[in-house]
Amino acid sequence: MVPLIGRLHRDYGVIPTVHGRSLVGKSAVAIIKAHRFARRVDDVELSLEDSLELVRLLSQLNLAPCAVDLARLGGSASRVDLEGHVRAALAEVIGGGGVAPAGSRDVVLYGFGRIGRLLARILIEQADDPYGLQLRAVVVRRGSSNDLVKRASLLRRDSVHGAFQGTLTVDEENERLIANGTPVQFIYSDDPGTVDYAAHGIEDALVIDNTGRWRDAAGLGRHLQSRGAGRVLLTAPGKGEVKNIVHGLNEGTLEERDRIASAASCTTNAISPVLKAVNDRFGVVHGHVETVHSFTNDQNLIDNFHKGDRRGRSAVLNMVITETGAAKAVAKALPELAGKLTGNSIRVPTPDVSLAILNLTLAEGVDKSTINDYLRGMSLGSSLQDQIDYVDSPEVVSTDFVGTRKTGVVDGLATIADGSPNVVLYVWYDNERGYSEQVIRVAATMQGVTLPVFPPLQPGVDVAGPSVQENEEVPA
Repeated sequence: MVPLIGRLHRDYGVIPTVHGRSLVGKSAVAIIKAHRFARRVDDVELSLEDSLELVRLLSQLNLAPCAVDLARLGGSASRVDLEGHVRAALAEVIGGGGVAPAGSRDVVLYGFGRIGRLLARILIEQADDPYGLQLRAVVVRRGSSNDLVKRASLLRRDSVHGAFQGTLTVDEENERLIANGTPVQFIYSDDPGTVDYAAHGIEDALVIDNTGRWRDAAGLGRHLQSRGAGRVLLTAPGKGEVKNIVHGLNEGTLEERDRIASAASCTTNAISPVLKAVNDRFGVVHGHVETVHSFTNDQNLIDNFHKGDRRGRSAVLNMVITETGAAKAVAKALPELAGKLTGNSIRVPTPDVSLAILNLTLAEGVDKSTINDYLRGMSLGSSLQDQIDYVDSPEVVSTDFVGTRKTGVVDGLATIADGSPNVVLYVWYDNERGYSEQVIRVAATMQGVTLPVFPPLQPGVDVAGPSVQENEEVPA
């Protein structure tokens, strides 16, 4: 399967998956584990032999770029005429091999902090995708005479997320990094409107501003004054008329004329998909969101002056109560919840992974097993499977969720529901990696390179099946 999957991806831009988990670039062991994961849905492991047969069929169909879920495609297949079933399911992309999505692939990172470097890792990881996004440049302010060497070191080693998986070469003469063979130009500037991207062969690029310095249309619009810049995506909540996009919920509101957008905040991305799922099925009357959030770079390491309330106190020694706009920001992605949520946050002395506690009053009573089974089903086979995950283990703690690529993970054992309309849900999220994955999804949408998924995902499902046992590993 490994060479067949590689060839499908390299030559046709086809991504085979198992319940939304990509098999591209995975080892034999990782592919086996992905098939074992299917027990959560079907109560049995997905057959490797069946998947191999499907992959062989896919390699003969000259497919246009797409993602194909082997578990769902095979699960609905007729064993009598498998080829006929596959051809019918993929009819609209058969024979379209080599036809790239109509969009621009170029991406520029403006800023290279915590989120910027994680975005770089994800983009470099996907660099062999012939039809995906391509990281072309990074814009920073020069910090020292050996700036590029230091930037490379920060990308290579990360205290939270570990070592960079691959090779990095510093080309100081040309001011670029060679990452896994892909050249990434570093451009030094402190004015977003004066960068000449076109001089580096970059055209119609999406500039991902992860500095947070400008958050309204006027400030972010300065990027569009630079030659070669086509669109701008902010990795923070946008202000004014800037659209705040939570992928999986409202990316459909983006129009061709939208040149500026925001990917909202990490907390908004973590809680909004779960809230939508719950509201669609049970109805949310009102609720309170409390986030137990890892400290961030805008807090002080030791007590010192800070313009924000309480944030001047040491981040590594204190729990710090602060406000969060995430509860109100949910309404920008889910207008039906406008005015129904309040929120607050407690910053705690951990460097990454946060926990959202959703205290909700629903339109109807529900017990623990019903709401848990529903949310587990949403994580496995709905249009929100890229955002919602589910875990049912009595042993998980925050560090188990470092590197989680889903936006929020429902902790099923912690759910409080007794048949009344009052429900408390606990949602873990990697406020760095999970959020960065959402940013990349929005970026792909803005650049027009999002792949169709087969079989198509439905807005909501209710999958019955086994819960995850305590010896299962946490999904990542």
